[in-house]
Amino acid sequence: MARSLFKGQLKLWLGGGFVLAVVLMAIFADWIAPYDPYRQNLLMRLKPPAWMEGGSTRHLLGTDNYGRDLLSRLIYGARISLLVGVSSMVLSCTIGLVAGIFAGYKGGRCEQVIMRLADAHMAFPDILLAIVMVAAMGGGAFNLILVLGISRWMIYARVIFGLTRSIKQRPFVEAAASYGAKDVYITFRHILPQLVPVLTVLAALQVAQMILQETALSFLGLGVPPPAATWGNILAEGRDRLFVAPWIANAAGLAIILLVLSVNLFGNGLRERFDPRMRQAA
Repeated sequence: MARSLFKGQLKLWLGGGFVLAVVLMAIFADWIAPYDPYRQNLLMRLKPPAWMEGGSTRHLLGTDNYGRDLLSRLIYGARISLLVGVSSMVLSCTIGLVAGIFAGYKGGRCEQVIMRLADAHMAFPDILLAIVMVAAMGGGAFNLILVLGISRWMIYARVIFGLTRSIKQRPFVEAAASYGAKDVYITFRHILPQLVPVLTVLAALQVAQMILQETALSFLGLGVPPPAATWGNILAEGRDRLFVAPWIANAAGLAIILLVLSVNLFGNGLRERFDPRMRQAA
């Protein structure tokens, strides 16, 4: 099944391959990272990468203002970025899935309340809402996951609502209801399996958005507080020394760009694979 999924899909291979490499790097960071990401050595502060004049192979990507190895901090920083991105996606997907199915299947007043609430929520910019909530609740990985998960649930709810209302009118669902099947059985047996392909694509694309928002909040000082090794914190540290040690911000920025681009490539590849019209065009 996995072989047929990736067959002829360059986007899936490229995006999925890089994402898998980052995931493995984050899992085995204790064995891959050459140094402790929090160990300071002021005698080695602001050392350039190995390919620049004054650099050393001891620190391939250079060091920061406290002499910490930049490569090790990037490797460990992938853990927090992936943890926050995936966990907040799961939370928002769960809330949106329940709300969307409930509104689409029940209809009536329930539909009006849930969908108008989603519309009102979409009127607020995501990043502004996240900044306000994090400023009120405080930083930390748990609060970031909670805030980002709550801020994006309406995206799933609107998509799932439309699909559920369409699937509800199909003959096999009406037949199951006429035979006396319970709503819970119909939802899990007939409606939810039809939503899995769309949910998979949407979830993959939303992970990239979550990672970007986590990075933005950490860059603004509202994410996981320093000295935690996160890509947003590294980017913020590099901003203050952009003309003295540009490699700090460049390394973190490049890591963020490549991961988000790979996740988007993977999501677009899944969309092309699951969409019958795009398969026929190919």
